[in-house]
Amino acid sequence: MHIAFALFADAANLSQEGKLNVLGVFDAVHVGSLPAIHPRATLVVRLKGGAGDAGQHAVTLRWIGPRGLELWVSTAELNVGPVPPGVAEMDIPLIASLDLPIEQPGEHTMAIALNGVGVASVRLFVHGEVQLPAIPQGTLLS
Repeated sequence: MHIAFALFADAANLSQEGKLNVLGVFDAVHVGSLPAIHPRATLVVRLKGGAGDAGQHAVTLRWIGPRGLELWVSTAELNVGPVPPGVAEMDIPLIASLDLPIEQPGEHTMAIALNGVGVASVRLFVHGEVQLPAIPQGTLLS
């Protein structure tokens, strides 16, 4: 099994015919202040699988900040059915709506692993200003 593509979008779904619809692809965001949460970013991953890929697979997503620190990790099981007769390769779309924590500006990465092996990453560049706590009036700074 391999990844044909992975990206961030505003939304995605599967049509009644099984077509993958993706709306609003992006690789950068601007936030008014940091830290922040980017609500409901949609991670879209298109896997391609063959006859040998039927069965259970672990999919791990790791959200990594600009300093290389892991901000969160999640693992789920993917059950891949058998390839229909006469089909050499099948599409396996993954659509995940995520709230992305953002602590500082810079390049963030969604690392994707299949069965414990890193197979792709999606970068998201964050523009924004870190908001410092307000200093009460009359406070002396030394």
